[in-house]
Order: sequence, then C-alpha cells, then structure tokens
Amino acid sequence: MQLGTKLKILANAAKYDVSCSSSGSSRPNKAGGIGNAHLAGICHSWSDDGRCISLLKILLTNDCVYDCAYCMNKITNDTPRAAFTPDEVADLTIHFYRRNYIEGLFLSSAVYKNPNYTMELMTQAVKKLRGEYGFNGYVHLKGIPGADPLLIAEAGKYVDRMSVNIELPSNKSLRLLAPQKKKEDIIGSMGLLQTRITEAQEDRKYYRAAPTFVPAGQTTQLMVGATPEHDLNILRLSENLYRRFQMKRVYYSGYMPVVDHPNLPSIFTTPPRLREHRLYQADWLLRFYGFRANELLDEQHPDFDVQLDPKCDWALRNLQKFPVEVNTADYEILLRVPGIGVKSARKILSARRVHTLNYDHLKRMRVVLKRAQYFITCKGKYYGKVDMNDTLIRHCLTYENATNTQQPLRYEQLSLFSGKERVVN
Repeated sequence: MQLGTKLKILANAAKYDVSCSSSGSSRPNKAGGIGNAHLAGICHSWSDDGRCISLLKILLTNDCVYDCAYCMNKITNDTPRAAFTPDEVADLTIHFYRRNYIEGLFLSSAVYKNPNYTMELMTQAVKKLRGEYGFNGYVHLKGIPGADPLLIAEAGKYVDRMSVNIELPSNKSLRLLAPQKKKEDIIGSMGLLQTRITEAQEDRKYYRAAPTFVPAGQTTQLMVGATPEHDLNILRLSENLYRRFQMKRVYYSGYMPVVDHPNLPSIFTTPPRLREHRLYQADWLLRFYGFRANELLDEQHPDFDVQLDPKCDWALRNLQKFPVEVNTADYEILLRVPGIGVKSARKILSARRVHTLNYDHLKRMRVVLKRAQYFITCKGKYYGKVDMNDTLIRHCLTYENATNTQQPLRYEQLSLFSGKERVVN
C-alpha cells in the first residue's frame, strides 16, 4: 500500500480521539536538533469543530484485535485497514514539520496483535524521532492499557504528554460495549504514569540534569451518550481522576454513531454536542472555580440543564446565597457568581482596595453583566431586571441565550487532502 493511502486512512481514523492538545512542556531542547516543545513553540490553530490542528494526528494502525461495539476500527467492522512502520511515522513527522504544516505529533493506535506489541512499535517511532532525527518538538503518545509497565515507562522518557483513554464511565458499560478491555488495566496505567511523573518532578528539584518524564502530564477521554450514565456520574468520575491522578485534562467526546449495534443508540441519533459542551463548562468549574461535582449536580438533578450553563443552573438552585455585594464578597464567593470569571474576580479584588466599585466599573472590567446583574449588588443597589425569583431569572437568562444563539458549527474532521476546510486562527 502506498504511503499516501495509508496516511489518508490513518489520519481519518484518528479523528475520534479528542484527547489531543498542543499545550507545550518543559522538555529541554538538544543542540543541533529541530523543533521546539516550549509553550511558545507550539502553534495553536483550530478547525471549525474546535480541535487543534497544529499536530500531525494519526494512528499507527487501525487494524485492531478488539471488538468494542462503538468503535469504527473494531475487528468485525468492514473498513480499509492500514499500518505504519515506526520508520514511516518518524519520516512523515519530519517531512510535515519541515514544510511548516505541523509543530508536533499526536500518535495513537488500535491494538495490533496485543497491547505489548503495539506499545513497543509506538515507542520505537518516538525513539527514532528523538534519537536519529533530533526532533525537539511536541509529541503526544497514546498509552495502551494492559501493556507492560516497562514499555509504558520507556515511552514516557521520549514524549511530552501521554493519554490513557478510559472512554466509558463505568465498569458496567465497559463489560457491555468493550468486554475485552479491563478497568484495572486502564487505572493501572494511569497510576503508573502518575507515579513516574511525580518521581521525575522530585528528582528535578535536586538534580537539574535529571531526565524528564511526560513533562506535560497525562490526559484521558470519556465518551458521552453511548451509555445511560447521568452527567453526575461522569462528573464524579472526572473529579476523582483529577484528584487521584492529577490529570491535566479530561476530554469529553459526544458519541457519534458510526456503527449499528443493539446496545448503542441508533445510528441516526444526533451526537450530543450541547451535553458535551455543558460537561466541558462544568469541568472548568471543577478545575478553576472551586466547585465540587456534588454541588453542581445531585440525585434530584443528575443532568445539566441544556438551556443554561452549569454555573447559572447551580446559582438558580441556590438562590438563597445571592445577591452578593461585590465590594465586600470574598474571592471564593465572587467566583461563584454567574458572569464573573477568574480574571474579573481578581480585578474586582484589586480595584476595590483603592475605591468602592459601582456598576460602570464592572462594565469596564468586562464582567458579563447580562448574567451577573441578577446575582450581585453594587454599593447595596440591585440592578437585576426582575426580582430575586428563580422562575423569572431563569426566563430572562434563557431568553438571552436564545437571542444570542449562533448557527451550530459543522462537525468535520480536518482533512490533509481536500483543502476545503476553513481554519480559524
């Protein structure tokens, strides 16, 4: 099979793995090498569907021994198969880099023969990139659950980030849709990575020349909508992954029906993009705003309101905590006000040391007042259009959302071949 045909098949097959970002790392550059993995050395360009396109995103192979019900590459699916050699992966990366198409590599793979064999081939590819080509650029590698810990540990020496995808949010769902995968293998690989990352960080505190290990951390991916779990179950799992394994990111992928199976939603079902978006918003609240999963959702409200963002939804269910006075509220309380973000909360704290803030000051600080006005007072004055009533406020907020809704973005994987996709810089 010609290399161009392989590339077309394996680049297209990689579009379902969204745990991919070019966030840079602290990997030192080697003299005489090419590329740069520093934060400023990664070009951030984005396709219409929001995915980063600065990386060459490919599978090593889509020839898989597993039969996961939801996967396009499952062994029983009739689809064209292809496989790169480690040499071909390295050569492609260097040629794309020299033509200024990419700044790094995202390499994933189906499970070819067995986890150990697949992991060994992927490790050979990144070792060739670093050793023979002296490539200093960003490399994100997919860890294969169930592979020997020594192979995963070896690969971690050469890459900037690794991801071990958990994919399904419960053990029950794994048994139903991916019986050949084991939760213990996935969690074990995550734990191994976190242990080695922590050890490398400790070593570098005492020895500046100590080798790095996955310096940009690890990520994972969760599929949304393929199984009946509620948003609460998914968010609790994410919270646990952040706390237990210090994940850099948990990515959420709305299930796209690509194969027909009795245990899956209909192949004609629309992907749950809005639900995916709400989970990303809630994930941000977990990571940067001090919220807990059990605060945002509970057994009585196990799913997010698709008409409101999670912070507004939480505020309306806890209206007794509002309004808050912006001139006296603590930082943690300001962060819980809809329309006030991390930057604007810090601006408020800094400015009010000098003078008392009014409504115009908040406008200049870019507080989103169309939401915040219902939950704050300035110098004791309430500026909301309606009284503190959850039904009235909900009506105002949903009306604002409806009038500001834009046309949905088309969901389409970036192609290396058609040249028709619009790229937003």
